[in-house]
Amino acid sequence: MLDCAIQLKDLTKTFGRVYANKNVSLEVRKGEILSLLGENGSGKTTLMNMISGIYYPDSGQIFVNGKPVDIRSPKDAFDLGIGMIHQHFKLVDVFTAAENIVLGLKEKGGLDMKAVKAKIREICQRYHFDLSCDQKVYEMSVSQKQTLEIVKVLYRGANILILDEPTAVLTPQETEHLFDVLRIMKQHGKAIVIITHKLHEVLEISDRVSIMRKGEYIGTVDTKDATELSLTEMMVGQRVSLDIERPTPVHPTKRLSVQHVRCVNKEGFVTLDDVSFDAYGGEILGIAGISGSGQKELLEAIAGLQPTQSGASITFMPADGSSPKELIGKTPKEIKELGVALSFVPEDRLGMGLVGSMGMTGNMMLKSYENGHGIFTQRKQPKHLAESIRDELHVNTPNLNTPVRRLSGGNVQKVLVGREISAGPTVLMTAYAVRGLDINTSYTIYRLLNEQKKKGVAVIYVGEDLDVLVSLCDRILVLCGGRMNGIVDARTVTKEEIGLLMTKREGDLSHVG
Repeated sequence: MLDCAIQLKDLTKTFGRVYANKNVSLEVRKGEILSLLGENGSGKTTLMNMISGIYYPDSGQIFVNGKPVDIRSPKDAFDLGIGMIHQHFKLVDVFTAAENIVLGLKEKGGLDMKAVKAKIREICQRYHFDLSCDQKVYEMSVSQKQTLEIVKVLYRGANILILDEPTAVLTPQETEHLFDVLRIMKQHGKAIVIITHKLHEVLEISDRVSIMRKGEYIGTVDTKDATELSLTEMMVGQRVSLDIERPTPVHPTKRLSVQHVRCVNKEGFVTLDDVSFDAYGGEILGIAGISGSGQKELLEAIAGLQPTQSGASITFMPADGSSPKELIGKTPKEIKELGVALSFVPEDRLGMGLVGSMGMTGNMMLKSYENGHGIFTQRKQPKHLAESIRDELHVNTPNLNTPVRRLSGGNVQKVLVGREISAGPTVLMTAYAVRGLDINTSYTIYRLLNEQKKKGVAVIYVGEDLDVLVSLCDRILVLCGGRMNGIVDARTVTKEEIGLLMTKREGDLSHVG
């Protein structure tokens, strides 16, 4: 048996009266990749935060290399060779790669940057990283920033690495390169823990899989003996179906015509460059692209939240056959007054979608449901609507008046998606609707989107998981650096083909003025 890098014995962590982790015992071995799975709120991240020094356990013991340790800070974790790569990177944009790597380190006589860069290059050569020491962070792609975070913890001597959702915003090609690097690290004896929701990646990269449920450790299985279905059933404690339904569109009808949309941000850079497409009622149009390729700006332009340059046109075709309505230049309120039934689930859940200080009932009152025909609108009053969404989507909240900012990210997303679907839209736009959601809830959202599709709603789905995009959508529009690189048939395209379209760009986006 491989030696243990980390052992957890009866680890418990509470927040108030809530158990985030309860008597968790598991081990991570040297020279292995362990995947950590569980539904939202199952305690995965809390557990890893205790190992990395962000939280301190209420009880229990952590052993590193067989010895009991006391980890009270990230510095303590680093001193023990533990490094965590968070989903949201901890980098200083205006610093170079080398400056970020040594930030906060102290060496006798000061830092010798020539020696620092030599050590960085040695690490990159050993693990096949492609990283320039002098490149500024703000010039890097998402993949390069992630590489920098990994090199940063390796530079500081990490032998135990924890990666939180490492492939969330990577293309298939970037994911495969990351997996190649992790396999090399494993060969060098590193112990690696991956927190992820992507079961097919778990089966591809990990040696063993540990399952968490409601804060408790359920068990660990060898990956070779597991399937997506068996892992999901361990996570949720019951049998589930993992088939994403994709009914064939019936009489698709044009609902939205987007032509020559161009957006410029406050700094004068083009964020969308001449994007044109049509969206049809009765279909799901997916939008794929590396993070920051213009997905946010495109949906906000349609919703009346993002100004566009002259020459753009966004035309809505009403279901009642009345004359088309031009949306360019209209505010969200004016769009609604035109009779356009448009629902929008934005990427920024609490910044744009919901009011964090209000409870579920209050957030339901932000939108009128008088003309809605959604699945929840049989009860018109906001409280009844909130109860219906809570029960249908299994929102975990102490009560309906608990401020939504106190809920987990996954539960906040359920509230927002439920409210927008409840409005009975003709066009439904969602930006990363299942981000942060466990697999069981994600499939509930897919089912709801398909129900809207069957009702003739034009659904626009921005997603980061290409497996879901090619299984759920009818067509996929691919953005690259703000430009449209084509629309493909989701039934025939491959993930690799989409990945190439996401990264292939002719020239750079221009600077205005």
